[in-house]
Amino acid sequence: MADPLIAIKKTLINEGGYVNDLNDAGGETNMGISKKQFPNLDIKNLTQDQAVQIYRDGYWKPLYSQISDQHIADKLFDIGVLFGVATTVKLLQTALRTTVDGIFGAATLAAVNTAEPVSLLASFKTALVGHALAVVQANPQDRAFFAGWVRRINS
Repeated sequence: MADPLIAIKKTLINEGGYVNDLNDAGGETNMGISKKQFPNLDIKNLTQDQAVQIYRDGYWKPLYSQISDQHIADKLFDIGVLFGVATTVKLLQTALRTTVDGIFGAATLAAVNTAEPVSLLASFKTALVGHALAVVQANPQDRAFFAGWVRRINS
């Protein structure tokens, strides 16, 4: 079964520390936690413990812990932080060739756990890269972030 702390630790590494890049639509962030999403939070002075709690409460969905392959759970969680949970679940569901509704429920969990993990992860990464490309095509100002997104997807 998947361990949320393993996934969260990887995401904290991928997200890094405090950033306030005017070219980033995410705006002011620290460890991937954005001021836009948490306007009452002191983002600049956010602690790692606070970030872990936010990730456990808001991003790690209850059924994620029942995913049998940690690598799939890690990727689902990490890219959910990057592109949004519902979008990432939809991309996973696309890779699974199941109903695409953006909800990680019992049917999606069963499909994940019956899929061959290496093949599923490869298909999921392909769908994620396709999404990153679509984001850049729709928002050319995000082109500067594309290579980093692809590295993160493929990590």
